[in-house]
Amino acid sequence: MTLRYRLMPLAAAALLCFAAPAAFAAEEASHGPSEVVFLAQIIALLACGRLFGEVMQRLGQPAVMGQLLAGILLGPSVFGAIAPGLQQALFPSLPAQKAMIDAVAQLGILLLLLLTGMETDIALIRQTRGAAIKVSIAGISLPFLCGFALGEFLPASMLPHPDGRLITALFLGTALSISSVKVVSVAIRQMNFMRRTIGQVILAAAIIDDTIGWILLAVILGIASHGQIETLALTETVLGTAAFLILSLTLGRRLVFRLIRWANDSFVSEMPVITTILIVMGIMALITEAIGVHAILGAFVAGVIIGQSPILTRHIDEQLRGLIVALFMPVFFGLAGISANVAALGQPALLLLTLGLIVIASIGKFGGAFVGGAFAGFGIRESLALGCGMNARGSTEVIVASIGLSLGALNQDLFTAILAMTIATTMAMPPLLRWQLARLPPNPEEEARLEREAFEARGFVTNMERLLVAADDSPSGRFASRLVGLLAGMRHIPTTIVPIEAEAGRR
Repeated sequence: MTLRYRLMPLAAAALLCFAAPAAFAAEEASHGPSEVVFLAQIIALLACGRLFGEVMQRLGQPAVMGQLLAGILLGPSVFGAIAPGLQQALFPSLPAQKAMIDAVAQLGILLLLLLTGMETDIALIRQTRGAAIKVSIAGISLPFLCGFALGEFLPASMLPHPDGRLITALFLGTALSISSVKVVSVAIRQMNFMRRTIGQVILAAAIIDDTIGWILLAVILGIASHGQIETLALTETVLGTAAFLILSLTLGRRLVFRLIRWANDSFVSEMPVITTILIVMGIMALITEAIGVHAILGAFVAGVIIGQSPILTRHIDEQLRGLIVALFMPVFFGLAGISANVAALGQPALLLLTLGLIVIASIGKFGGAFVGGAFAGFGIRESLALGCGMNARGSTEVIVASIGLSLGALNQDLFTAILAMTIATTMAMPPLLRWQLARLPPNPEEEARLEREAFEARGFVTNMERLLVAADDSPSGRFASRLVGLLAGMRHIPTTIVPIEAEAGRR
């Protein structure tokens, strides 16, 4: 059966996503804020996001692009043009009604940043830190300067606030410079390059990009809250951000570890660790808001710390990931798609801006990563792979653009142009990276390392999440405890040792 016929049932089911919830919502459209309309919105976003995400994955693209396209189809650009009455009934412009679904989306942003932080592999950054840092810095600097220059030269008619040009330029620079770890990791994993040196450098550089990008965005948001750059306010924002990061990654890290362990060992009710993680995220998000930067930084740093916790088992990680991926991701990215006015791309000026944005973003990111690869000592083919791998924005870009739109740093036209650029660069990245990686055979040293890692992966220790050891105080018991400690230390596995009394004849 061809892919076309496999996708037909999905397309038919997607059509029902538009009509069924809208029919229920139409009955309540004239009665003010309604839980029925809110539920219909959730159903439409979840169903369409899942179906279109499935279609995109079968086409070799990330599911988040399907969720974004589902929102565009549900919005005024497509569904609104075909059935404007039903589209308005399903997504009315009543502020009180919009506030209900927007609250879910705002919580979704924090949870997505929590998940992004948990996926930040600090150990991988340490392994490839020299090359990855060079690639990341060059890959951020060049597109940031390109985006900032574009913002400075945009006509005043395209700016949301002509007197706030600097904030818009900073947002454009940030939007063009960040890469998407999720898209990069999926493409590398599908190519079986996760353990290859070039694959690790690409992924580590994308992780550093994300980390620097969120810190940079938090500082820019602190500047935006004052409306302009004030030396005192900027100094307070930078120092507050630095102090938060230092305290979080030292004392806060130990406190969070102990709190998660205490919740896991003390509570008998279901999923206490998940509740603890959400509370930690919320508290750290409030702290960053209190020091004058956006809550996203607190959520991201909370995720980085929580992701390193030895008590965070695969089962707990999958529970939390399931909640975020199944509910909050389709709602957030669907609403981002609805906010984009694709019909506006018919305007020559906006279409030209969008095409220019795609070209500038691609050349800036590709060129920066290529130069960084050259400085790191990679050859032309490896540097080309680095350039291809880093030129994907994905979910990260959508979050940045959505925050910029909500704060007034971006208007509807700029938001739509950035979303179009995100879709173009993200969908182009996987096939380009696959093509380039296929031309990079491993060298003898890399082959030997991959064979050794494959042999170790077949051992039983790799499948363990926690070690439980019963040992006495005899020489054999102490030796067993030390041996288990060595294994657990290398694999970062939590260990519980149960002391027992030694038999008299074995002391």
